[in-house]
Amino acid sequence: MGKTATIQTRINPEVKAKAQKILDTLNISMSEAISVFLTQVTLHKGIPFDIRIPNELTEKTLKDAEDGIELHGVENTDDLIVK
Repeated sequence: MGKTATIQTRINPEVKAKAQKILDTLNISMSEAISVFLTQVTLHKGIPFDIRIPNELTEKTLKDAEDGIELHGVENTDDLIVK
């Protein structure tokens, strides 16, 4: 079936820019990503992932990770394996 329907939406410019950067890395257009999402909504008959409000610890951990706080670095992938 041809693609003839149009979706127009408003979104926070910062969210769009961050998403665009990730999608560029994946070589996927914004339109393709939205199409994949809507296809998954149709297949799952709902949102295809859990939507939850993070608890305080999870929220702090995510914020710290974004800010580069308390990150664990390794030299290679072997260092990630506990022996």
